[in-house]
Amino acid sequence: MALTVATYNIHRCVGRDGRFDPNRILAVLRELDADVIALQELLWDPTGALHLLDHFAAALKYQPIAGPTLLRCDGHYGNAILTRLPVQSVNNIDLSVRWCEARGAIDAVLGEGEEKIRVIATHLGLWPAERRRQMRRLLALLAGTPINPTILMGDLNEWFLWGRPLRWLHAYFGYSRAPATYPTIFPVFALDRIWIKPALPSLPTVVDTPLTRVASDHMPLKAIVK
Repeated sequence: MALTVATYNIHRCVGRDGRFDPNRILAVLRELDADVIALQELLWDPTGALHLLDHFAAALKYQPIAGPTLLRCDGHYGNAILTRLPVQSVNNIDLSVRWCEARGAIDAVLGEGEEKIRVIATHLGLWPAERRRQMRRLLALLAGTPINPTILMGDLNEWFLWGRPLRWLHAYFGYSRAPATYPTIFPVFALDRIWIKPALPSLPTVVDTPLTRVASDHMPLKAIVK
């Protein structure tokens, strides 16, 4: 069974033109047509008329998995997964480091029978020492209960190609292509990543369309898992 997975930092549905437009993000998600999509910087109000996570899921016939890192009276903010696969288990991991913005990861087992996959969707911090602590937690989590295939994807915020988090990920997952996804006006940084274990020949590719160039400040990234 071949699955398409994608990761997308939607920047609170605010595009490069400064306009808040959830329907534009919805159109990008429809373009992606992936079986599993990891979202970062999603802002939603569970009590409001337009609950964005549920709205996206209902419009595209996905199951939503919420992974908020900030719980607020005026709306939650953080990570999410949209999936077409049955959801077996979900564990929200707190990756927050003191004095830094709250961060987290969603650890989900999807599928059924012998075709289960493990998906970890995350958005790491802005500071090198913060990311190193967060990556050590994620690698310990991965080593504790291995499931193949395992996919780690999201906005890793790793600007440094020689940074320790990337070296650790290469050691665990093997090499993974890292095309530039940020900023959309002229992508030069590979902040968004998809890692798959066991490593597969289908490498991540940027979804570069007129719509993705304006809908967020990040380009979506997708890959095929076989």
